[in-house]
Amino acid sequence: MGQFINVGNARFRRALDSKYVDKTQLIAAVNSTLFKEWNMSCVTRCRRFGKSMAASMLCAYYDKSCDSRELFKGLSIAKDPSFEKHLNKYPVIFIDMSIIISRFGHDADIVDKMQKEISNELLEVYPEVKMRDEDDLMDLILRIANHTGEPFLMIIDEWDAICREFKKSEAPMDKYITLLRRFFKGSNAPQAFIGAYITGIHALKEYNDLLIPNNFWEYTEDQMLNLKPTTQKPRSIHA
Repeated sequence: MGQFINVGNARFRRALDSKYVDKTQLIAAVNSTLFKEWNMSCVTRCRRFGKSMAASMLCAYYDKSCDSRELFKGLSIAKDPSFEKHLNKYPVIFIDMSIIISRFGHDADIVDKMQKEISNELLEVYPEVKMRDEDDLMDLILRIANHTGEPFLMIIDEWDAICREFKKSEAPMDKYITLLRRFFKGSNAPQAFIGAYITGIHALKEYNDLLIPNNFWEYTEDQMLNLKPTTQKPRSIHA
């Protein structure tokens, strides 16, 4: 179990041992977006309303490095037709930006340090893949996905934590937005990711002037919980 790569199901297991409210129908909604053109979802909600728990739930469900079948037994997703298809099938990259902020604070090199830590862990998990001097994190993710034939699922919790720490004119913000665009906006994003799920307090549209990727479908958590899995394009709350 890693810090960023295939983090396992321990966090979700702990959540189940407490007063857990079944929100696993969210998994069915995410399942319906995977491998599609509209496979990137941003869910916004206020602080202390379970965003991190939902992210941990998704990690437990998708992460191929663990077996979470028993954890979901008796929960609503277990009755969904898509349950078996995606259960523990994919490599998962999980980034909790609030933890990144707590570790590095207002460090001008925060984005570079984050990329280095994630890259180092990827190289440990995939030692057969080499990183070139000129590569950034996205280059490495692409190399791994092309080598293994397995694109990643990307989950970012509190995506906007860094936006609350730095001003729009500061260099770390420019680097962070560039990295997000590298992840999700480029033509090679489908090679790297089967889908993305990010959470935050603020909607992406609040940062449009920073050219944050505009191909995310944005929902409140309640709206996404009420989505019915479909083969048709979902409707963003900002569309």
